[in-house]
Amino acid sequence: MKDRHGRVHRSLRISIVDKCDLRCTYCMPEDQHFLRREELMTRDEVMAIARLFVERYGVDKIRVTGGEPLVRPDAVDIVRDLLRLPVKLGLTTNALTLDKHLDALVGAGLKSINVSLDTFDAERFKRIARRDGFERVWANIRLALERGLRVKVNMVVMRGVNDDEILRFVELTRDHPVHVRFIEFMPFAGNKWGRERVYTYAEMLGHIGSVHSFEKLADDPHSTAKAYRVCDWPGTFAVISTVTEPFCGTCDRLRLTAEGKMRNCLFAREEMDLLSALRRGEDIAPLIEANVLAKHAMLGGLPPFKPEKQEEVLHDLSARPMVSIGG
Repeated sequence: MKDRHGRVHRSLRISIVDKCDLRCTYCMPEDQHFLRREELMTRDEVMAIARLFVERYGVDKIRVTGGEPLVRPDAVDIVRDLLRLPVKLGLTTNALTLDKHLDALVGAGLKSINVSLDTFDAERFKRIARRDGFERVWANIRLALERGLRVKVNMVVMRGVNDDEILRFVELTRDHPVHVRFIEFMPFAGNKWGRERVYTYAEMLGHIGSVHSFEKLADDPHSTAKAYRVCDWPGTFAVISTVTEPFCGTCDRLRLTAEGKMRNCLFAREEMDLLSALRRGEDIAPLIEANVLAKHAMLGGLPPFKPEKQEEVLHDLSARPMVSIGG
């Protein structure tokens, strides 16, 4: 399925809940209001919409996200349903309760997870996440590795908050076959973004290179991450440089929020309500196609993330915080 700029979209992020058991400062505002159960897509509705994307539009990669998807009681059932489709399926989680679901997820056939972790310091974790839990998260990451899952660890790098831990995360790839991904701090509603808080892709590579020799790896043509490896280490690291070096020209991702709103970009300000139409018995295919064709050339129509554009960017942001968009 192509947009008006000729980009093919074959990857779908499905958020199944807007709640989270952590209240991370960069993704959930203090005054966050959550959806009622009846506003969420049901298990059957998730499957119906996903099947249409796969069978009619060639989507072959799906990631289940939230909020925190594992707070939803039927999350494992949804994963099991989606694994019946001919797709590569992943799950994004904060891993706080992963141990309670791991057997069922592995039994269902899940092979890949993304874990959000921004610090290895327990006290700093508590400040960022607004609750305790580092030891449980770290134990569950190790448990997932032991069970043979492919594990990506996502770290949002924030200047003056956790940028001093970049080397610690890189060195994780020496001891474990994990795939660490450093994410530039991005602007979302309520996360107090400022261009001065962005620790850049170039700075990350310079800092890592001052200590370790590393090699560039081949990236998938539609990858959002630029991948590297410290020579002979089992894991890899990568940088998602949305702010300083956007990759919009090759992005193939679409998003579906927990209440069934389709977004053609992470920064989109316009959404298409698929769920209401589905519940009315309407054909949602024209809505999907219209949403894809409306995709902007870059950054959901926002101006470039330059210091002189900061106020313009913040003014034009979607009203949605990250927790309600999906990772």
